[in-house]
Amino acid sequence: MANIKDVAERAGVSVATVSRVLNGRSPVPATREKVLAAVRELGYRPNVLARALRTARTRTLGLVISDLRNPFFTELADAVEQEARSLGYSLIIGNAGESPEQQDDQLRTLLDRRIDGLLVSSAGTGSAVLREVLAAHTPLVLLDRALPGLAAPCVRAEGSAALAELAAHLTALGRRRPAVIVAPAGTPTGDERLELFRTALAAHGVPLPDARVGSAPDLRPEGGRRVMRELLELPEPPDAVLATDNLMALGALDEIRARGLRVPGDVALVAYDDVAWFAHTDPPLTAVAQPTRELGRAAVHTLLERIEGREAPSVLLPARLVPRRSCGEQPTAQARGRGSA
Repeated sequence: MANIKDVAERAGVSVATVSRVLNGRSPVPATREKVLAAVRELGYRPNVLARALRTARTRTLGLVISDLRNPFFTELADAVEQEARSLGYSLIIGNAGESPEQQDDQLRTLLDRRIDGLLVSSAGTGSAVLREVLAAHTPLVLLDRALPGLAAPCVRAEGSAALAELAAHLTALGRRRPAVIVAPAGTPTGDERLELFRTALAAHGVPLPDARVGSAPDLRPEGGRRVMRELLELPEPPDAVLATDNLMALGALDEIRARGLRVPGDVALVAYDDVAWFAHTDPPLTAVAQPTRELGRAAVHTLLERIEGREAPSVLLPARLVPRRSCGEQPTAQARGRGSA
């Protein structure tokens, strides 16, 4: 079996450099790639048991994800697992199912496994167990959802620029009655997305009254469909809807179709959180895309910094707008010229 000296010789670096890379502390990407390539070629596997006895570490990370049924979180968990594995760490995943109680059960289970650190995409607004994690000095990094009052770094996307672009896009298409299907009350990401979108619309002179904001009971298609039903029954129904979660957007699309209405002819539809198959729906759905895989990789490296006892700042990565046909298509310059003739 290959050992760490074999890896160092194959990569043309020192044993200390290999150790730094495997501990997630190599500052030079090219060096990191050389070492990881040597690890793969030689099939090197660290002696985890011996290392754990020397360092009181298990080379195992824990991840509690909000809801593995949501394709955004599924991809996020996959990105975390791949990055952790490339750095010599195992990952144990717990699914919170958007339930604070289930989240706490998963946290306790992971802590019992003697993990080296925790990544948490929180269900709800936090819990006493998360505060216990910090009090016990277990390295903790929040992922996707910041929690007010919890002193832990958070790795997440920031959507102000994408939502400003969306407001401009809808306004250019003549949509003047937007609505929002927001996550259950108190969900930090849903509240933030609502306020950012409202501010962006106001810059174009487009109001977003509370009557056109509906809070879903859950982050599932059924919740989105229920709110869409209520919005379409308003005296002045919306001509554009932003669902602040991808599964809620699918439920909204189902309700629009069930009423014999057309997307985008009768109402434009936008999802926050893009997934690959949105490009293949009918019509393809416009979406705000978060840099999912980059978030997962950044979260692992932030957690490893905390495990090594170093301060690690929060990380904000920009989301982006992916326009597709569910909002309508802007007229070309030639078509605009014909219309003004």
